Amino acid sequence: MIAPSSPFAPLRHHNYRNMWLASLASNLGGLIQAVGAAWMMTALTSSENLVALVQASTALPIMLFSVVSGALADSFDRRRVMLTAQFLMLAASILLAFFAWSGWLTPWLLLSFTFVIGTGTALHNPSWQASVGDIVPRIDLPAAVSLNSAGFNITRSVGPALGGVIVAAAGAAAAFAINALSYFSLIYVLLRWQPNFPKNPLPRERLAGAVFAGLRYVSMSPNLGKVILRAFLFGVSAGSVLALLPIVARDILQGGPLTYGIMFGAFGVGGIVGAFLNARIREWLKSEEIVRTSFAGFALSAAVIGISTSNVVTFLALILAGVCWVVTLSLLNTVVQLSAPRWVVGRALSLYQTAAFGGIAAGSWLWGSWAEAISPASALIASSLLMLGGAAVGLRLPMPDFQSLNLDPLNRFVEPALGLEIQPRSGPIVIQIDYEIHDEDLPEFLSLMAERRRIRLRDGARNWALMRDLQIPEIWTETYHVPTWVEYVRHNQRRTQADAETTDRILALHRGDKVRVHRMIERQAIPATRDDVFHQPHIDPH
Repeated sequence: MIAPSSPFAPLRHHNYRNMWLASLASNLGGLIQAVGAAWMMTALTSSENLVALVQASTALPIMLFSVVSGALADSFDRRRVMLTAQFLMLAASILLAFFAWSGWLTPWLLLSFTFVIGTGTALHNPSWQASVGDIVPRIDLPAAVSLNSAGFNITRSVGPALGGVIVAAAGAAAAFAINALSYFSLIYVLLRWQPNFPKNPLPRERLAGAVFAGLRYVSMSPNLGKVILRAFLFGVSAGSVLALLPIVARDILQGGPLTYGIMFGAFGVGGIVGAFLNARIREWLKSEEIVRTSFAGFALSAAVIGISTSNVVTFLALILAGVCWVVTLSLLNTVVQLSAPRWVVGRALSLYQTAAFGGIAAGSWLWGSWAEAISPASALIASSLLMLGGAAVGLRLPMPDFQSLNLDPLNRFVEPALGLEIQPRSGPIVIQIDYEIHDEDLPEFLSLMAERRRIRLRDGARNWALMRDLQIPEIWTETYHVPTWVEYVRHNQRRTQADAETTDRILALHRGDKVRVHRMIERQAIPATRDDVFHQPHIDPH
């Protein structure tokens, strides 16, 4: 288990503190803009589906582009990626304010602008969240994730109500203009920030290869798969409340933009409570118990919001919903960060966000269509039943608990001297490793090699196989391919301290002298040339 630190410990680190404070201002503007966009859509159209699509248009880009953004976060300067995202959102917000002030907005044009702003969010978030692990020490990481949630929900508690006042008093164009101004604080902090990211001596991965490497890593990491599944289920089901909240305020509570802002603010108040209760809750309950309880609590909230016509009852239900929302998503985010090494953490977070926000986008469309076809109340009740189903999934696929895995690089690999001159892009490279294993050790050896296979494939190996010598049965050969020599070096540099246990246990079963490693380059037999020879094997103290 990760020992909990003080909820405010990350604020001791000035880089994190500056980014956190600047994010408060930016998030406040974003929430004011969200209220303006949602309420303007209710003025532009009577379609419940189009109103719900305002939420979907912000979440959809995160689903579509987060994987690429995660690869950019792991391969490029994260500070520059974040600055690019901020300038993109600034430009879109200025244009949105101008079009609204000019009276040129249509429902689909409004959705287009919110889509572009969501695209900027998709580009920004993986780089920012991956940077948190570089700014604060590992022990403060859960508290930093909770503080990020708390900061967002501090603004969510006042931003929507403030947005409702601004929209009611000055119109949606004013809300959009305020959002445009809010980006300058974060841009200023990013321009002054001088991060000290570790230098990678290897050439940068190609974007397509980096995306595939992230997908491969997550697919070969069972714990991350469980997190992503629950994030998607939570997004699909819980997204109903935020997507339909403008309709609830307008039709069920018979209110205006101020009512909507206050109700949205209640959700934010719950988020603040949830963020500061996170550390204590994690001491009391296991991860699966927390997620299951949050699903059930959100289901209760959605059902109450669907049937209540009382402002007070709906306000209280939204506070509970906010608590469950933040507790669930911050826990899932933290598990992802603690389960992925630094070289792939941006891509792992992006896939988690793709699942969560893809679920929100799909749920917004689903529940908006349901509300338009039947009623908002029935849509909220149906979504609450789906949330209970999401809680039940944990009976078969429970969430992993926090683990204190050391995911720092193992740094045992030393690039060997080669007898054949090759280029970094030379390949394909074939690796063969010979082990001498006695019969009494075979069950343990085969079990360990199954884990070794997962680690190899997760870190970039291809065509992994384990073979036994028919003439000398004690000899077992592990073999795998990598596309190029530089990818072979990259593959070995991805090994973590947590992987060392498997390697050490395998080596302890080896009964011969040093493990023999053959590193070879494939060549065609015809036509034969001087260069078309196999690389001679090397001895490696693996």
